[in-house]
Amino acid sequence: MDQRPARVRIIEAAHDLMRDIGLVRTTTKQIALAAGCSEAALYKYFANKEELFVTVLRERLPKLGSLFGRLLTESAEDPDRTVEENLTDIAREAALFYEQTFPMAASLYAEPQLKRRHEDVMRELGTGPHRPIQGLDAYLRAEQRAGRIHAEADTYAAASLLLGACAQRAFAYEMSPDGKPPESVDMFATRIARTLLTGIA
Repeated sequence: MDQRPARVRIIEAAHDLMRDIGLVRTTTKQIALAAGCSEAALYKYFANKEELFVTVLRERLPKLGSLFGRLLTESAEDPDRTVEENLTDIAREAALFYEQTFPMAASLYAEPQLKRRHEDVMRELGTGPHRPIQGLDAYLRAEQRAGRIHAEADTYAAASLLLGACAQRAFAYEMSPDGKPPESVDMFATRIARTLLTGIA
C-alpha cells in the first residue's frame, strides 16, 4: 500500500490522468480512485478540479514562476550572467512546460462551456496563461532599467514572442513524420534567445 501522504498521491494521480486523457475527461472521482482515497478526501485538499490542475502546474511541471522570481531578484544585478543566458534558461523551461501542459489543456478547446468555467475559476485563483508573459515582461523591464536591454525595446512584445514560440513548439510538430521537433529543446532555446536579443539588446 502506498504510504505517501494523500495530498502527494492526489497530485500525482491528477498529473498522470490529465496527461494521459486530458483535463476535460479527467474527473475528481477518477483522480481519487487512482490516488487510493475517497473523493471526499480529495476535497479536503482541493476545492475543485481547476485548483488541482493549477497545483499540478506549480508542483509537478517545469517551474516558470520561480525562475522569473529568481531572475528578478538576482540576475539583473548579476554581471556573471548575461541576458542571453537568462533568456535561454527561460526558453528551455517554457518549452518543456508547454510541451507537458498542452496535452492536458487542449481538450478544453473542444468543450466551450467547460472552457469558460475553467477560465472563470482561473481568474478567481489569480492565475492563467497570461501570467508567464507578465513574469517575463517584468524580468525584461528589470534588465532594461539595468541598461542591459535597449531603452526603447517593447518588453511586453518581446515576452509574448519568446513564450509564443515556446508554446507553438508544443504542438507544431505533432503531425510531422516522426512527431518530433527538428532540433533539441536546448538548441531551440539557444536560437530563440539569440534571435530575440537581436531585436532588443
